[in-house]
Amino acid sequence: MKKLLLASTATVLLAGAASAQDVKIGIILGFTGPLESITPSMAASAEIAIKEVNDAGTLLDGAAVTSVRADSTCVDAAAATAAAERLVTSDKVAGIMGADCSGVAGAILQNVARPNGVVMISPSATSPGLSQAEDDGLFFRTAPSDARQGEVMADVLKDKGVTSVALTYTNNDYGKGLADSFQQAFEAAGGTVTISAAHEDGKADYSAEVGALAAAGGDLLVVAGYVDQGGKGVIQGALDSGAFSQFMLPDGMYGESLIAAIGEGLEGSFGTVPGTDSDGAEKMLELAKAAGFDGTSSYVGESYDAAALMLLAMQAAGSAAPADYKGKIEEVANAPGEKIYPGELAKAIELLKAGTDIDYVGATAVELIGPGESAGSFREYTVTDGAFVTDGFR
Repeated sequence: MKKLLLASTATVLLAGAASAQDVKIGIILGFTGPLESITPSMAASAEIAIKEVNDAGTLLDGAAVTSVRADSTCVDAAAATAAAERLVTSDKVAGIMGADCSGVAGAILQNVARPNGVVMISPSATSPGLSQAEDDGLFFRTAPSDARQGEVMADVLKDKGVTSVALTYTNNDYGKGLADSFQQAFEAAGGTVTISAAHEDGKADYSAEVGALAAAGGDLLVVAGYVDQGGKGVIQGALDSGAFSQFMLPDGMYGESLIAAIGEGLEGSFGTVPGTDSDGAEKMLELAKAAGFDGTSSYVGESYDAAALMLLAMQAAGSAAPADYKGKIEEVANAPGEKIYPGELAKAIELLKAGTDIDYVGATAVELIGPGESAGSFREYTVTDGAFVTDGFR
């Protein structure tokens, strides 16, 4: 089934209608790999935005938009680059919604997007290193940088009275970037990181890693890993050995699959994930429910917003050519203008056609700050009675 899903050349969401042109949007996410449990909802969310625009039938005077899925694997830069190359050269996409993980996003940016002049909007690549990447004005993200998440994590721990932690992170751009950001912020706030140790994904046994973490000690263990991979393995090992009983879980560890795998051992653990309590967030939950998937899953709102921004920028530019619309993305994302929420893309297109400015608020209270960065906010949660319960927003 998975092979058939990924091999599908395209999902045409408006068939048979006469159109001025066909516009293809690539959706490249880790449909296999350490985030495979959350990417289907991310892709479905982006495709809701595409369907909205197709149902309106007014984008660029009747263009039909097609989504083309590809697998980033999240971790294999060569495979992700090859998949993105196919999107650009064979499928001839006008933009890429993705990639999801920071390492593969950076590889695609440098090896595919820049050489071919293709716009990328990532919903979940959060490495601070991407802020300094050469991008020729082609790379944007709707999720905030981990430079910000590290500060939020430190604030949460400070408010809970936690003064010392052990830290483990997945050994890649995402994990290292978040670990460094968090450690800097936590220590600046007076906290102590007893150990900061990388772990490799894909191992069957994490007893050695857990042993080192346990020897260093701490009030709890911060796990900057992946929900379907090494992060889960480290948590299970820590629980089995009694090394730690409470965990802090940033965005890469947020997913129902973790609760299903670990069970009661997660009770009382807590963490952060990008999110807002805005009107747009509620509207996104309604749209996801109607489409039959979980709107609270990681990066659902960010994925909808990434696709929506790309399409609205095309309308603002009057063109689906990346060179034309890349300069319009921040313009439609930010004030001034009439506020636009999920479910209002048809309205946004009409406003743009009339020459009226829009301020795309979207599902995640979008605000882009240079260069193409999301200002972002975070949802704080605790695992309570076997479920992720929202504690507040920061």
